[in-house]
Amino acid sequence: MLVRGTRRSALKLARLPAVRARACVRLNSTQAAASVDPKIEKIVQDISKLTLLETSALISELKTQLNIPDIAMPVAGAAPAGAAAPAAEEAKEEEVKEEKTIFAIKLESFDAKSKPKVIKEVKNLLGLSLVEAKKFVEAAPKILKDNVAKEDADKIKASLEALGAKVALE
Repeated sequence: MLVRGTRRSALKLARLPAVRARACVRLNSTQAAASVDPKIEKIVQDISKLTLLETSALISELKTQLNIPDIAMPVAGAAPAGAAAPAAEEAKEEEVKEEKTIFAIKLESFDAKSKPKVIKEVKNLLGLSLVEAKKFVEAAPKILKDNVAKEDADKIKASLEALGAKVALE
């Protein structure tokens, strides 16, 4: 009994690609796509039959033929590749030349006497509960807010420093 069920499943799977090929309809296509050049349509059909390795080889060959540079996607914690290192250095130099407008506010430390005031201020700034704000402040140094405009960052920094906290803008 189990063999028959497995056999039927195998037969269904064997027929599946043939059925799919006959009934293959692209749902997102539009009427404008029907007027595609036959040459382009043939290329697309040929590419869609390639395996992943063949597609990767095709992409790298097209990049070399058309002189398309590789775009390095930054990965958290990874060092930039050797070819991307000069580009990264140029980007850092441009950042230094331009004045920063967006900052990350980092709570470095705080005075022990002003701890309750700093907790209340962090609670109000971040919309945390009192317990969460206390844990946040005790975990200093920690980033309070990220992607903050310069004016707002200066205001927050001034208010926290007035309460006895050490704040850095990054």
